[in-house]
Amino acid sequence: MARAGPGDTDALEREIRLLKNPDGQWAARDLRVGVTAQGGSRRAALDNLDAVVDAVEGDGGHPPTDDEIRDLGVDPEVARTQGDELSDVLQ
Repeated sequence: MARAGPGDTDALEREIRLLKNPDGQWAARDLRVGVTAQGGSRRAALDNLDAVVDAVEGDGGHPPTDDEIRDLGVDPEVARTQGDELSDVLQ
């Protein structure tokens, strides 16, 4: 079970649900932020949830670099010029 450390000042404001899925994966949901993350273990799910919460609340993450965009098989120039239109895959 995850425990709040002495320096964890937001521990009282945070409610997390941890569920084991039928496929053996674990899902952790932060009810305050409204996001869910998954992992192969309880610890992995909680660690992934922390990363997602950090990114959503603006404390983590970064805009993708051109190399990261290329790694996904997308040309960065094409991505920049598409505007708000969804790709065929997302429509």
